[in-house]
Amino acid sequence: MKKIYYPLLFFVLLCFSSCFDIEERYDFKTDGSCNVQYNFDMGRAVSVLMNLMSDSVKQTPQFSLVKDTTLNFYSALPDSTQQKMTFDEANMAKSSNLSVKMDLKKSIMRVGINHTAKNAADLEYYLKHLSKISLDGQLKAATNTKTTNGFDAQQLIAGEDYYSYEISPHKFYRVIDKAKFNSFLKKTQSAFAMAKAMLIETPYKLVLNFAKPIKKISNPRAIVSADRKRVTLVTNMDEVMKNPTLMNLKIDF
Repeated sequence: MKKIYYPLLFFVLLCFSSCFDIEERYDFKTDGSCNVQYNFDMGRAVSVLMNLMSDSVKQTPQFSLVKDTTLNFYSALPDSTQQKMTFDEANMAKSSNLSVKMDLKKSIMRVGINHTAKNAADLEYYLKHLSKISLDGQLKAATNTKTTNGFDAQQLIAGEDYYSYEISPHKFYRVIDKAKFNSFLKKTQSAFAMAKAMLIETPYKLVLNFAKPIKKISNPRAIVSADRKRVTLVTNMDEVMKNPTLMNLKIDF
């Protein structure tokens, strides 16, 4: 039974690849560069799942695993994968890091994806290609370690494919593609249904910090700070499924 429960836990976590706290953060600098972070916190899902496990299973060595590490995407990839990448994809991987923090007994399971874009064009390229590179298996190769036992980070950001972007030194436009979003929902609806049945919500938070005040913003749901340098959008996947346009943003700065 012990051999069955441990893989089962990770299988269910993968099914919850879109069912946990999500935070997306952009920090724009005065020189035009931008630091992008995607943070995924599966702690609440792990806590619920751990309640389903017996005490004897929780005491096994597998459930005592603790991991706190940061990997550079490119250096973590096998040579065979590096050789297949284009010049731009390689540069993108070299300027991206993946962090994993795990302590199952404390219901800690967090994954962070960090990238530094040197300018607006670099940022747009990253956002448009992040999902493609993930789905091509680079993230899986970087995180498929004995410690994570096959934890597949590529599923975490597969949904990013449903956005279209238009970015320049003075604007940040993101519009959801409803057809792609509906396709994403079809693939993940069972996971959302399972999470809802287990009372696991999917909060989403987007924070954009600008180097100068913004001039105009399209989304009335977004909160703009008093100095107009920070934009915050807070929602959850239940709301987004009912009205995908909640995720649209057109910001001029």
